Amino acid sequence: MCGGIEYQGDKVYFPNPEARLPVRTRDCGITWVPWGERTKGGKLVFPNGGWARLESIYAGKWKPWHPRPVQIICDRFMEKDAEGVSHWFDLEAHMIIQGLIAERDQQQRVYVVTERPPAEYAWIYDRYPRLVKLGSQ
Repeated sequence: MCGGIEYQGDKVYFPNPEARLPVRTRDCGITWVPWGERTKGGKLVFPNGGWARLESIYAGKWKPWHPRPVQIICDRFMEKDAEGVSHWFDLEAHMIIQGLIAERDQQQRVYVVTERPPAEYAWIYDRYPRLVKLGSQ
């Protein structure tokens, strides 16, 4: 389900409450956006977690947060299997992870868009980051 990414030697893991992901800007730069939301005992401004199922986006469940697609730039990402073992996957050249920017109260969060895994990775988890070519959504 993408529990971490590596970009230019820096590793980012979702459990870190300060986690930020590198998002490609319109001018082809990079901005670091807070990754998802975590329950802190109070009222949540954003959906809890760091992932957005593709089918929930299509179903309109993200509309209250004015979602827009973004490109998460990284060199590789990490998935944990059923036993909690981490597996790192290199991205092919010109591939990115599709993300979703959610906005509310002048704040933003980025979520990793997930879908069913390719058959060869179905053993790891039932959700997998949506990988797309750089420049497409």
